[in-house]
Amino acid sequence: MYPFTPSNRPGTVTTTTDSPVQAIPVYPATDFRVSDGAHLGDPVSYMDELVLDDIYMLEPGAVQRRLTLATLGDGSFRIAANSELGRPDATLHLDCALQFMTPDGTTSEALILIETDADDLVAGTYLLPLATLVPQTDYRLVGADHDTARRKFAQVACVSFTRGTRITLATGAQVPIEALKVGDRVLTRDDGAQEIRWIDHSTVRAAGAFAPIVITAGTLNNEGDLIVSPEHRLFVYQRSDMIGAGRPDLLVKARHLVNGDSIFVQQGGYVDYFQILFDRHHIIYAEGIAAESMLIDPRTRPALPEDLLDRIGSVLPGPGHRGASGFDVQKALLDRPDAIDLLRRASLN
Repeated sequence: MYPFTPSNRPGTVTTTTDSPVQAIPVYPATDFRVSDGAHLGDPVSYMDELVLDDIYMLEPGAVQRRLTLATLGDGSFRIAANSELGRPDATLHLDCALQFMTPDGTTSEALILIETDADDLVAGTYLLPLATLVPQTDYRLVGADHDTARRKFAQVACVSFTRGTRITLATGAQVPIEALKVGDRVLTRDDGAQEIRWIDHSTVRAAGAFAPIVITAGTLNNEGDLIVSPEHRLFVYQRSDMIGAGRPDLLVKARHLVNGDSIFVQQGGYVDYFQILFDRHHIIYAEGIAAESMLIDPRTRPALPEDLLDRIGSVLPGPGHRGASGFDVQKALLDRPDAIDLLRRASLN
């Protein structure tokens, strides 16, 4: 183990049940090693240990594993109890963002997360790729910085709709999200008509953690294909508890519903992601079904422009506010071949 000095050291904070929890697919550092360069044979490490122009390669047979983290009120991270990797409750630091280039000129990005022990020694290093890494491919390290890491991680956590998604207004009209503007009144399930406080979009490569999820028309009673970011949660009200959650009001992450058929990951090319923000977290209607708006919490705040936070920060909900109600469905309840059919029928019967 090596001593580690984080660029932004958090205070002493303990995990609470209100801490937002997120599972991210990562590679242990030992799966991504220098194949040519100054640190030949060494695994990827934190920024102070890296050398530009070193060439990395993904180990044959490497598989991404689940790192589950809780985001605390001050924006720091702890490893959650059900994580596949790491020691529960250990401190986790978001160290830096890396940029790589392949021989054909394609660029890709990844984030480095560092787990430390009680003595601030490195206990684990993890690579979160923001694009798909291919074995037996040379990845030349061409950039590394601390400053953009938190914003890029926030973008992964943000819930986003894609261009063309029809949003239901208070009038009942369905309007493509790219045509909406601040002040438009949108129909919410929990609080009637609400004005849009902020709306923006970004264009990213549709790969890795940013590859959108396609929910084909009719799968969950949606009128058209609904294409959203992987972390986006859909709201399902069960008239009868067919899924066995013990609650009628469910929030289901899009990535937990992927079956490779009616719901699938759309890899390749670029995707326009739109974020829509109200004075608080709401359930709105997209392609005729209920889905959440952007939730501001310690994970996602860095994705907002500084001038916006300065302008409307006083009206945004605090870290403890979870907004629209609903029970987060764990993936284990959805690991059954008839899960999607059950959710669709439960909302009708």
